[in-house]
Amino acid sequence: MDRREFLASSAAALAGLALGGASNPLFAKKADRDYNMILLGDTHFDVAPESVYHSEYTEEDLARLERHRKEFVRNGEMWKERCPRMLKRAGCLVDEQTKMVLQAGDLIQGDCGNPLIHKKMLSDAVARIKEELSPVPLVSVIGNHDMRGTGARKAYLEFMPELLSRELGKVIDGSTFSFEVGDDVYIVMDFNKPDDALIDRLLDDSRDARNTFILSHGPVLPINGGNRWFFHGRNKPGQNEARLHFRREFAQRNTIVICGHTHVTEMIDWYGDGGRITQMTVSSVWSKPERGVYEVETEGSENYRADYVLKDNSAKMDPSAFELFEQYRPGVKRYILSDAAGSYKMKVSGRRVRIEFYAGDSSRKSAEFVLR
Repeated sequence: MDRREFLASSAAALAGLALGGASNPLFAKKADRDYNMILLGDTHFDVAPESVYHSEYTEEDLARLERHRKEFVRNGEMWKERCPRMLKRAGCLVDEQTKMVLQAGDLIQGDCGNPLIHKKMLSDAVARIKEELSPVPLVSVIGNHDMRGTGARKAYLEFMPELLSRELGKVIDGSTFSFEVGDDVYIVMDFNKPDDALIDRLLDDSRDARNTFILSHGPVLPINGGNRWFFHGRNKPGQNEARLHFRREFAQRNTIVICGHTHVTEMIDWYGDGGRITQMTVSSVWSKPERGVYEVETEGSENYRADYVLKDNSAKMDPSAFELFEQYRPGVKRYILSDAAGSYKMKVSGRRVRIEFYAGDSSRKSAEFVLR
């Protein structure tokens, strides 16, 4: 089947999504053993000039305002030419076994100052992605930027569940939900405001899944450097108990975590709590030309350490974060980190899972990560 035939047949299949999950081939229990997903990391959709989406944005903290304005400039520059090229390349990865596009949050920059403009930004971002990756469904998880700004979270929750319900052919009524592809389950978590009871229920309801995938904007395993910004990693009452509970639940399910947030391509393979968590961080923030070339910055479990990279805010880090990091370091058996950004193709064959990475708009595979 060539791409023209595939697009025609896929368009016909997608026309039936409005009939509900039962008619959607994604949810057939005896689906094909082999399928693939196109992965996009943070995209921070935005355009220049700043006035298009940010004319009503205000911030009392002048230092914060200046940091955000620098982000607007970065985004406008990369979406002028590089990110459209990257999306076009990602579109070429779609084939007859592609089930959907998974986007790991921070779909947009946010910081609109007006919920109506925020919705417009979300709509424009979706349209831009689907222009190159249609007709396969798009699933996006909420990121911190997707809910940043005046009335932004409410605007997101008014816009995105309705879109996802159409894309998945089932009712989605919040920012934490699950769906199935054949015998595999995908649990989408709101990293910003996790609903622990709902996550537990979604895990319980899918005990017989062949593979369990967690889609979260922020990481589940702590990132290099000891930063606490990972799932239930904050130093707040009740967080430690919740962290250990879900670490055990995810490990005993041998979950694969797909996340974003850190703007790097990173794989962590961690063993503990009677099982295994493999975390793949994906990035589509092609902020500099050199990030369109894949180069390994560091590799090997010995390079997963709390003192490896201390970012600009390292002086503000809670020292106990490094002690927390040390709870994970001995269990890391494989580790690889690159600053490269681009698009990814996750191939699932039974219990075998691997991810092909295409840096920038590379016509050739830049790297392959064997997760299972």
